[in-house]
Amino acid sequence: MNIENTKAQMRKGVLEYCILSVLKEEDAYVAEILDTLKEAKLLVVEGTIYPLLTRLKNAGLLSYRWEESTSGPPRKYYGLTETGKLFLNELTDTWDDLQQAVRKVTSTKKSNNE
Repeated sequence: MNIENTKAQMRKGVLEYCILSVLKEEDAYVAEILDTLKEAKLLVVEGTIYPLLTRLKNAGLLSYRWEESTSGPPRKYYGLTETGKLFLNELTDTWDDLQQAVRKVTSTKKSNNE
């Protein structure tokens, strides 16, 4: 079994949640979203993020607007819709529960002698 494949699948599983979290404070364009994810060591390429953003937009979780740029073509800024904010809140609760469950299962049990 290839550990890199498993690690990639784990990252993919949380990518949607991470993108929504990036956008919770303010709207961002794709390069900003990618930079934030890369800083967190979630290695994502444009070919992965565009279909995901489209899916989230089509689900009503994101909206976008075009904004002129002083350094090139207009930029598409993505932001959370009200539905997206509610969805993110539910995902946050689920993530917290999942982290707690995984910690409980993966923590080393101490013997009675310790």
